[in-house]
Amino acid sequence: MGQTNQLAHRMATKTINLVDASGNPIAGKEVTFKQTNHKFLFGSGLFNAIEVANKSVAADRLAFLETKLDLFLDVFNFATLPFYWGEFPGYWEGFEPKKGQPRTKELKAAAQWLKNRNITLKGHPLVWHTATAPWLLNMTNEEILKAQFARIEREVSDFNGLIDMWDVINEVVIMPIYDKYDNGITRIAKDLGRLGIIKEMFAKTREANPGATLLLNDFNTSINYEILIDGCLNAGIQIDAIGIQSHQHQGYWGREKLEEVLDRFSHFGIPIHFTENTLLSGHLMPPEIVDLNDYKVTDWPSTPELEERQAREVEEMYTILFKHPLVEAISSWEFSDDGAWINAPSGFIRKDNSPKPSYEVLKKLIKGDWYTNVTRKTDDNGMVLFEGFLGDYELIYEDKKITFKLDKNAETERIIIQ
Repeated sequence: MGQTNQLAHRMATKTINLVDASGNPIAGKEVTFKQTNHKFLFGSGLFNAIEVANKSVAADRLAFLETKLDLFLDVFNFATLPFYWGEFPGYWEGFEPKKGQPRTKELKAAAQWLKNRNITLKGHPLVWHTATAPWLLNMTNEEILKAQFARIEREVSDFNGLIDMWDVINEVVIMPIYDKYDNGITRIAKDLGRLGIIKEMFAKTREANPGATLLLNDFNTSINYEILIDGCLNAGIQIDAIGIQSHQHQGYWGREKLEEVLDRFSHFGIPIHFTENTLLSGHLMPPEIVDLNDYKVTDWPSTPELEERQAREVEEMYTILFKHPLVEAISSWEFSDDGAWINAPSGFIRKDNSPKPSYEVLKKLIKGDWYTNVTRKTDDNGMVLFEGFLGDYELIYEDKKITFKLDKNAETERIIIQ
């Protein structure tokens, strides 16, 4: 009862009126309500879908990746695909590192492959100063801005209907003052200012896909990000969800920090997505590292003891976030240790595809504790009432299966059994 009360915002009650083809009530019969998908988004980055969908690797590697993705599909319903404009060295080769040669076809194949398997997709990111196109440096600022607009229009239009959620602009708090290396996006961010560049990029993305869910995304959870969001809202910029990165390579935030961050970013009343979550099953990164990309190790093992720590942290963090009414998505940055960013043991499965305890913990939560599969009996009028977690369902009666959605506006629905 306690959990049900705490998760009431994730659930709804619905009445089904079950009738036969002639409109007569199907009375006194058992029906099963089986959930097939969550409304809440549980996901991860899933870049390997590109290789699988395009069959662009050797047969043994392809079979290995297909097994990995099967494990993902058993639990998750949400995936992030990479749209870094340029190369992310050692991690991903980029969407258009050479001007005029975008990887649209490959990414479309991956997006379609995942959509066919009922996975909701997000593109990440449309605008970022890191891993951006190197050829922008040969342009004037005016030309860079035009190229960025054209890139947004192309990608968002090309993927309309496949990807309808975007991290529009990434890490704007640091963007105009980023000084690690010169890049085209920081140049125009200096010209336009933080609010100016957000306003321009959101407007262009909204124009290309008016129905898309558009995120502002940042790793900076200080008051600077709050001030920026407040400025956006005062400037009339429509942010559909606040993206919060939580790369915890240097240690788990813990309940207190999680609840404090949630409390501060909730006062905007905007949905919150935890977009890039990382919890390790190996040693922690030293605290003095400022830019996580600067930590270079060749061997970063996942160990049994630290896998148990990761599982405890995952269970607590996901439970806290799922209970919070404004959180709508949690996405781990890595699903697997195989090919992980900065070689970290940050996945739910090991390099050999074997599941870690954190995978089993999440499977139990997402497909067990937070899933609905109940059998009820219709009354004399063919009416049957059930309560369940929001999402997609099958009503199973004898050998018939009828699909429907359970949402907060759960009006009585008449279902005809043919």
